[in-house]
Amino acid sequence: MSYIIFDNIVKKFNGNTVLKGVSFSVEQGDFVTLLGPSGCGKSTLLRCLAGLESVSGGKIFLEGRDITDLEPKKRDIGMVFQHYSLFPNMNVFENVSFGLKMKGLSKEEISVKVASVIDMVDLRGKEKSMPSKLSGGQQQRVALARSIVTEPKVLLLDEPLSAIDAKLRRSLQKEIRKIQKDLGITTIFVTHDQDEAMIMSDVIHLLNAGNIEQSASPIEMYTAPNSSFAASFMGNYNIFPLKNFCEMVHCRHFFASEVAVRPETIELSKEYTHSENAYQFIGIVEDSTVRGNVLRYRISSGKEEIFADTLFRSKALFEKGASVCITIHEHNCIKL
Repeated sequence: MSYIIFDNIVKKFNGNTVLKGVSFSVEQGDFVTLLGPSGCGKSTLLRCLAGLESVSGGKIFLEGRDITDLEPKKRDIGMVFQHYSLFPNMNVFENVSFGLKMKGLSKEEISVKVASVIDMVDLRGKEKSMPSKLSGGQQQRVALARSIVTEPKVLLLDEPLSAIDAKLRRSLQKEIRKIQKDLGITTIFVTHDQDEAMIMSDVIHLLNAGNIEQSASPIEMYTAPNSSFAASFMGNYNIFPLKNFCEMVHCRHFFASEVAVRPETIELSKEYTHSENAYQFIGIVEDSTVRGNVLRYRISSGKEEIFADTLFRSKALFEKGASVCITIHEHNCIKL
């Protein structure tokens, strides 16, 4: 049996159904991400698992035990929030040790456990500092330490990095993932950031309007989206109605409603080149945008607009208004 099971979870707020029968399972030790746009229900689902929200229907199981109606403090779940939620009148040591004191551990046991997690989150020397004297990243480390020091069965992370600048966020992503692996703690992470989900997860559950749109590994989620929503949310896919795609590439219709093509799989050249099992056609460069070491071209072909990514090299440059040969290999066409 899976470690955590969500069985047909429904949640309603004032007549509005936020979760519409969500079902999936989580294996022990996995880092699982709930991904989706604002308002899709991902944080609500996390709060239902923590016991901070009741469910309107369905069951939640942890280690085979029904915890649906169990009070939060009896679930043995740790949670880190977006805005840290530290006690402002307590220093770092006192914040981290709070849960251990509530469990009645001795001062000696508390000192050993707190020292261990303080080292783990790289805050040695900050034990007596007050939250107001810490940076955002340091405060989030304290919140993480406070959640893991009690050795919970499950760690919940509700967009913990969204208020932190990009450079520090990338660093904390690696730190959180390393700590999770070292401890082997089952973790459920909520984010709306696709890149963050791809970097950190073992499994991603993509939510859309209260439903699970797709569940997959990061690689599968990116390379094999199962719907137009998944393709558009997980990357900058070109998504074409089937009729328009077939007219553009001069092919026969096949069984699909839409065709998705990733920009980096499209090849551009100045003239036709022999290529088997590929569609080739002409387009006009409308403009280009530099994205780090990648140059993104916006190209028109008939009724369609196509985005193609190439490495930023001088020999691959095409001027605005230039005619280019576009090559799309059949195996890079995802049928939706």
